[in-house]
Amino acid sequence: MGKTLYQKVWDAHTVDTLSDGRTQLFIGTHLIHEVTSPQAFGMLRELGLKVKYPRRTFATIDHIVPTKNQDQPADPLAAAMIDAIRSNCDDFGVTYFDLKSGRQGIVHVVGPEQGITQPGSTIACGDSHTATHGAFGAIAFGIGTTQVRDVLATQTIAMESLKVRRIEVTGKLRPGVYAKDLTLHIIRLLGAKGGIGYAYEYAGDTFDKFTMEERMTVCNMAIEGGARCGYVNPDEITFEFLKGRPYSPTGAEWDEAVARWKSFASDADAEFDDIVKINAEEIEPTVTWGISPDHGISISEDIPDSATTEDLEEKAVIDEALAYMKLPAGTPIKGIPIDVAFIGSCTNGRLSDFRETAKFLEGKKVADGIKAIAVPGSQMTAIQCEKEGIDKVFSEAGFEWRAAGCSMCLAMNPDKLIGNQICASSSNRNFKGRQGSPIGRTVLMSPVMVAAAAVEGKIADAREVFEVA
Repeated sequence: MGKTLYQKVWDAHTVDTLSDGRTQLFIGTHLIHEVTSPQAFGMLRELGLKVKYPRRTFATIDHIVPTKNQDQPADPLAAAMIDAIRSNCDDFGVTYFDLKSGRQGIVHVVGPEQGITQPGSTIACGDSHTATHGAFGAIAFGIGTTQVRDVLATQTIAMESLKVRRIEVTGKLRPGVYAKDLTLHIIRLLGAKGGIGYAYEYAGDTFDKFTMEERMTVCNMAIEGGARCGYVNPDEITFEFLKGRPYSPTGAEWDEAVARWKSFASDADAEFDDIVKINAEEIEPTVTWGISPDHGISISEDIPDSATTEDLEEKAVIDEALAYMKLPAGTPIKGIPIDVAFIGSCTNGRLSDFRETAKFLEGKKVADGIKAIAVPGSQMTAIQCEKEGIDKVFSEAGFEWRAAGCSMCLAMNPDKLIGNQICASSSNRNFKGRQGSPIGRTVLMSPVMVAAAAVEGKIADAREVFEVA
């Protein structure tokens, strides 16, 4: 019987089986940022320990860094955290992409674009959206602060193995429908807790034809469906993306690496714990209406009404969500006014996201009274956008073009909602208070849909706004 990629990577990185049955797993690459690393480094100092393999750890700043006036953050806590990661990396010999490097950005954007993220590896980071890196055929997962300490000190972590669910998507997405719509559709279908205990293998000819950026968008939100990680088997698209990147192998080592990477792909006769099949052609642009990523509906649907269900638990969920979101039950989601439009995050802050959105935004204007911001996921993304004039397209349309960072995805920086503002967002979470205001409201959607909402001043169908055929 064949093996899945998950099983192969797990076996290749198993150090030992612990007395409680968990696996001591070697971590091939450790990514850190300024929020979850200071305490971990502090614990190392208290224990008199060093970083076990500094060359396997890479650091950047993203969560708290302002997207304006980055060199001098007004928040003293942000300034202290920036100083802390700089000094910790210096003291422990860790590679650090600082603000002057030209390589700073969101950790899950920086890793892939630098070639640090590679197939067949185990990747850990003190951030839940580490699943993003699974797009390359890696097993990648978020960890807590004490686990960050463990990986720094030992390059290993204690974990239980997961079941594997294959999510097989076939067919071609229709015009105006994107990878973000697909991942929101999957989460809606399987639920925010549906993936607990699982790794998700995303497969099928839809994924075979996806770009790496599209694969990253879907894997990024595996965690929102409850899965610990999500991955796509590596193929020629993966290898072409990685070729020539700063940390990718070169010369003879490249050929050896590609042969090794190919060997990790799931075998044709691999068995899965569960298989889900989805027809991509049936998916419409999808947006959220509530306070969980699985509260999704297509743009042509109505907001749910608890009066239509007799399930008491479902009724309570709908009532709680609509009370917080202040949305009218049973009415179309299309046409709901917005206050803020945000394009960015580790889900949709990559070069391809801005290129695609700029195609439709050119010549358009953000509606009066709408605050719209565009935040590149990395300095390299920003530089390329500026070379191509993409920043000017956004600026001329009325978006504020910002510097790289997590920005309004989670608002651990000055980019926050005010009061009960409602935001059309390309980010990954619509939890209560997620965007900085305890009563702020978030509606998740693709970047092109965010642009359409910004132009219309309300949730809109981008296919109609931009005449997508």
